[in-house]
Amino acid sequence: MTSVAAPPRPRRRTAGISWGAWLFGAALVVLILFTLFPFYWAIVASLTPDAALFRDPSLWPQQIILDHYRALFGERDFITPIRNSLIVAGTTTVFCLFVGTLAAYALARLEFKGKPLIMGFILAVTMFPQISIVSPLYLLLRSLHLIDTYPGLIMPYMTFAMPLTVWVLTGSIRQIPKDLEEAAHVDGATRRQSFTKILLPLAVPSLATTGILTFIYCWNEFLFALSFTLGPERQTVPVAIALFRGMYQVPWGEILAAAIVATAPVAALVLIFQRRIVQGLTAGAVKG
Repeated sequence: MTSVAAPPRPRRRTAGISWGAWLFGAALVVLILFTLFPFYWAIVASLTPDAALFRDPSLWPQQIILDHYRALFGERDFITPIRNSLIVAGTTTVFCLFVGTLAAYALARLEFKGKPLIMGFILAVTMFPQISIVSPLYLLLRSLHLIDTYPGLIMPYMTFAMPLTVWVLTGSIRQIPKDLEEAAHVDGATRRQSFTKILLPLAVPSLATTGILTFIYCWNEFLFALSFTLGPERQTVPVAIALFRGMYQVPWGEILAAAIVATAPVAALVLIFQRRIVQGLTAGAVKG
């Protein structure tokens, strides 16, 4: 009579794996604290009087005041930079989505020669450093009398925002099954109808992701806004914060309060739509 061998027992997890998990968790906590500490310190400093901030700085505010925030909108007129940033970033985002969606549809669905070269050119545009084109752009805008105007900011913003929009949307549209449009064509729909009634509704999540990324880029842009504006009437939020001046010292409390006002909405937007942003970036990386 032959004996049947017993099945091998499953190995228990070794202590090394648990220690590795603990180390990974500790490193993750340290990284999160290191990333969030500057934002936390900015909040604390914006709520602390300047005298206490320089004399006895503390990680926890001993006296909470809102004077810095009141000074932003009472003495500094911080509403104007916020309005300028909203106009420039919003207009650039809408225009990039409109034109970028059409360009991405052509690159994703139509067959023509030179499409890989066009995609490579679009990607290459984003590799140029902004500082390398500031001088020629300034001369061009000055000849067109667009310095210190909204169009003078929107057009340069589109030079770097449009490639991002086209690249991300092209990969997203490629993920949408082409059979849906072909079925609509069989039923008698035109290409325009299949684009507006089938493709666009399915691409709404990708459009939202691309719009958020474009808006954040334009909201945080500093170099073009500093180079192509002359006075506070057209300055955006980053430029206005950088040019804060005091009579005898740097008003760090007001600067940090302005940074919180400018950063909090964008940070909340990213936290709310972080999963969709990651999905949009992943779709944009699909190679066709």
